[in-house]
Amino acid sequence: MSSKPTSYTYEQAGVSIDAGNRLVKAIGPLVKATMRPGADGEIGGFGGFFDPRAAGYKDPLLVAGNDGVGTKLKLAIENDRHDSVGIDLVAMCVNDLIVQGAEPLFFLDYFATGKLDNGVAERVIAGIAQGCQQAGCALIGGETAEMPGMYAAGDYDLAGFCVGAVERGEQLTGDKIAPGHVLLGLASSGVHSNGFSLVRRLAEDKGWKLDRPALFDQDRLLIDALIEPTRIYVENLLPIVRAGQIDALAHITGGGLLENLPRVLPEGARAIIDADDWKQSGLMAFLQAQGNIEPGEMARTFNCGVGMVMAVTQDQAETVSSALTDAGETVFTIGEIVAGQRGCSVRGSAGTWSGKADWEAAHDA
Repeated sequence: MSSKPTSYTYEQAGVSIDAGNRLVKAIGPLVKATMRPGADGEIGGFGGFFDPRAAGYKDPLLVAGNDGVGTKLKLAIENDRHDSVGIDLVAMCVNDLIVQGAEPLFFLDYFATGKLDNGVAERVIAGIAQGCQQAGCALIGGETAEMPGMYAAGDYDLAGFCVGAVERGEQLTGDKIAPGHVLLGLASSGVHSNGFSLVRRLAEDKGWKLDRPALFDQDRLLIDALIEPTRIYVENLLPIVRAGQIDALAHITGGGLLENLPRVLPEGARAIIDADDWKQSGLMAFLQAQGNIEPGEMARTFNCGVGMVMAVTQDQAETVSSALTDAGETVFTIGEIVAGQRGCSVRGSAGTWSGKADWEAAHDA
């Protein structure tokens, strides 16, 4: 008598539908907490709706962006720091939207892993919801993908997608920038979410003890200083952008000051940054010293303590700086726009470093 054939299940293959359903149920309150005009805060359908008119827009242009967290996730996974990487995910997207003059409206996330650990996933998504609340946008949907064999045990990856709006004619394009504009910088909260492949290489080569107080701040563990989430600038910048007091913004991400500022400059405008105009943070000084990193390499790898740069006219500089300081930001005057070949130069006591004159050529190479 032949034996009964084995009956396979999806769970035996490594995917638990029940675990996924439990996760959706668990994160429901987190999603509802991000509700705002235009969104209903419900999940579970095949798509999320958003009504721009309910959000107060008359003739909006939609602006979309997506990003991830990068290898910062490896530090989070290896050190059980899952609670704030969701904030990083939102920050990397919404900060790019405010640079266009757009208000972030809604956000979607993608969480992928080899085997779903609901405890970890809930912590990550709670961070995403927290980031959405900070940015004033609704978390209206997402995807949780359990894919056995695609990821090592315990690993996961994140991607975020955000859509914002700006009234037609009010978008920031950089076309108003001209010689004489003042460049103001907003302090970063740390490394943000770029340069972590180098950070992790240094940690391995130098034998850093991440669970011990940082050399530059004895009140914090080194891992906590490194994992500090990316600052979300939207709430404080949006009123000033809408008031027409800022002519251009640059989010300082991968490529640092040298690569990001040219992205918002018109032809004939060059950014001149004076690195001696703001104090290097203890964390940035630590990274530079530990890696013996040349100043020019620092300026194109890390944010060097400046997470966002604003171009404003001279008569608006003091007003904008005061308003942002009152809102809780740390503001530096970091340079100016001069006539010249489109690009960026950073100078300081250790020398002068220039980015490639043509941004598109630099990124096509």
